[in-house]
Amino acid sequence: MSRAFVQRNNELSSNGSRLSERRSYSESASKIYGALDLGTNNCRLLMARPSKDGFRVVDAFSRIVRLGEGLGVTQVLGEAAILRTIEALKICRSKMDHRGVSRARLIATEACRAARNSAEFISRVEVETGLSLEIIDRETEAILAASGCAALADPTAESVVLFDIGGGSTEIVWLDQESQAKKTVRHRMREWSSLPVGVVSLAERHGGRNVTPEIYRLMVSEVVMLLQPFVDALGDASRPLNFHLLGTSGTVTTLAGVHLGLPRYDRRAVDGIWMKSDEISVIVDRLLHMTYQEREASACIGTERADLVLSGCAILDAIRQVFPSDRVRVADRGLREGILMQMMMDDGVWPQSLAGRA
Repeated sequence: MSRAFVQRNNELSSNGSRLSERRSYSESASKIYGALDLGTNNCRLLMARPSKDGFRVVDAFSRIVRLGEGLGVTQVLGEAAILRTIEALKICRSKMDHRGVSRARLIATEACRAARNSAEFISRVEVETGLSLEIIDRETEAILAASGCAALADPTAESVVLFDIGGGSTEIVWLDQESQAKKTVRHRMREWSSLPVGVVSLAERHGGRNVTPEIYRLMVSEVVMLLQPFVDALGDASRPLNFHLLGTSGTVTTLAGVHLGLPRYDRRAVDGIWMKSDEISVIVDRLLHMTYQEREASACIGTERADLVLSGCAILDAIRQVFPSDRVRVADRGLREGILMQMMMDDGVWPQSLAGRA
């Protein structure tokens, strides 16, 4: 399975530059990079080798571990959640060893940022798995998520509202289109915010199994209020009319899978598709009127997401309410891809025409 996430737009003009590019690529072509994202709900690993047009995935792993289960009440990572997570991390370690990963970045996000016992957890992970996790701040998370999926932005739009709905937090970025003055994702970020709400934390506060329309409206209203500081920071005068939404998360990919009627989730069918606003509304309404058991039985939802999908939909609907757009592009890529791109750029394995997009 292969994926290339960075398109090369400009050919290098000098023979010397081309020679340097070939040498850099040749020296690094066999090097395997690893990116691990440990969130509140998921543990995800991606391993890739540099290619001339970006990188090619050699292996991947994903498991729902619910590390942040109960965190909103206890403020600590629970023992059962820790054990589930460590078992998944042992699999990640084994896969990286098997593939010969020579450079990796292993990050942890909101659950570890919020937990009082995160330092003890990080130490325990290192002892039991040999993996050294890095807890990143919210701004770094937003930048990496944007870097991983910004290539899906419509080049004809003035800007994009990019969002990543996580288990314990939601990153939202107002991203200007690429220009000569703003070539990198970091420079294109006009404003960003990390909302202290995700599918797990919202479902634990309001319930995820039996969600009535009234409960759903309460969830949407809560997220709309949390979005207000981001809206205020932007200011009405700076909001262009020509923008679209770009979402990267299990919520949007699940909705896309249900929309397409897939018999089982297929990343190749989902990544990059466009959904209209009314199509999303139809799917959300259908899910809202399903029983928990019916959501469990849905091929693209299943047992692991049945109690979280509606809290994710509520976050998405809040974003759509605050930033109404008829077009939403779905990304099955994000944080891990951003990590890989950043490492490869730092190592100089890409020409500037590729590296500048990260």
